[in-house]
Amino acid sequence: MTRLAVFDLDGTLVDSAPDLHAALDRLMAGRQLPGFGRAEVVGMIGDGARVLVERALAARGQPFDQAALDAFLADYTANAAVETRPFPGVAEALDQLQQAGWRLAVCTNKPAGAARGLLGALGLLERLAALGGGDSFPVRKPHPGHLLATIAAAGGVPATSVMVGDHRNDVEAARGAGIPCVFVGWGYGPLAMADGAAIATWPASLPAELDAALANDRTR
Repeated sequence: MTRLAVFDLDGTLVDSAPDLHAALDRLMAGRQLPGFGRAEVVGMIGDGARVLVERALAARGQPFDQAALDAFLADYTANAAVETRPFPGVAEALDQLQQAGWRLAVCTNKPAGAARGLLGALGLLERLAALGGGDSFPVRKPHPGHLLATIAAAGGVPATSVMVGDHRNDVEAARGAGIPCVFVGWGYGPLAMADGAAIATWPASLPAELDAALANDRTR
């Protein structure tokens, strides 16, 4: 049966903080509000665009409004691949996984349109059997339904699937779906978010960690 590796996007496959940071700063500048430091932006990433904008506005004492989200999405989607790149070693790790027979998918809280455009610009989209964005299904991570729907769209089954991510949302979604999770040590989330999940220190260790995750499923 085909093994499926389901990846988070921001902070797992790609270092998207520079372009998210730039778009947020442009949004703030348009409202005569100060911008952010990189660490502040990294701390806001992981729960989708709406929550990112909500957190950014709240940090400046402003309430959420739909116009801000719309402006951010239009700007960010058009500029998502200016500085964003795959983390060093990720492309090689994906090559190894595919050569070993793994199917690949992405399950991200980023809107599907922005995720698809970014992955296409970086040459990663064609590798994927499915892309489950934050607006692709009625629920999103940490709800396990987001992960399970992405697995189904990729032609996989939970019994031979592994979630790979850098945020508690990834760990909780995997746990709720009854599949193992590999937490990446190079991402945006602190290692405490792994909460018992296996940790891949570097992209080069992903193939071995995914093999071990299926062999020693810690969710069962």
